[in-house]
Amino acid sequence: MKPPTVLQGKERDTIEAPPPPRKRWAPHKWIKEESLEALREKEGNVIELFISKLAEEKMRNHSIAHAAERREVMGLMLGGFYKNEGNVYSIVRDVVTTDLEASSVRVRFNRGGFEQLFESLDRCGFDYIIVGWYHSHPGHGCFLSSTDIDTQKSLFSGRQHTALVLDPIAEEIRAFYLENGEVLERCFGIYWDDYQNPYYNRAVKMRKVRSNPDGMPPPEGGLGLSKTLHENRNESVEE
Repeated sequence: MKPPTVLQGKERDTIEAPPPPRKRWAPHKWIKEESLEALREKEGNVIELFISKLAEEKMRNHSIAHAAERREVMGLMLGGFYKNEGNVYSIVRDVVTTDLEASSVRVRFNRGGFEQLFESLDRCGFDYIIVGWYHSHPGHGCFLSSTDIDTQKSLFSGRQHTALVLDPIAEEIRAFYLENGEVLERCFGIYWDDYQNPYYNRAVKMRKVRSNPDGMPPPEGGLGLSKTLHENRNESVEE
């Protein structure tokens, strides 16, 4: 596969806005002690990634839905880049995915699912930037494989871009980014500030996972998540 071609566009300005207040975010319950230590050290400084409870539940439920069969899942994280007092941070407000081709060690967007993926993006009820991607390693732990790193370099090479990895078997979650070609772990928090919910004041409820859902279930009202987009981490992105 070849990388997508950008026909037109301009770089989005980073929005000046305060991050979620400390009383409105918490570490993820799957974060292991060593990652928690790093988070504690940063608490007095700057957290560079905040994930909404809505997005977190979708990603976690997506990975759990296929844990028993040891199948990987993946999707895109939507949100924005912000700055506050000179520090840049990103917020994940929602996620999208689509039909997947997956096994216990690899995953990619199904070619036939791209249309659904783009439709899902069009249906998102807020102005978003793709700030990163997530995928699962059921039973293998959380890290970036060489293939994951290639995907990150080709599609999400910015320092603010995040690769979130979940292991639903070990109940572990970690976030990574690239800086000068080196893979580093990113501290993050889960926030529940309703005023930053893209669907604030609108009913959004997770549907039960269907019997054959490679895509995540869309919330009530057709908002947010649902089926496909993207690509695979064993190749590059998509046309």
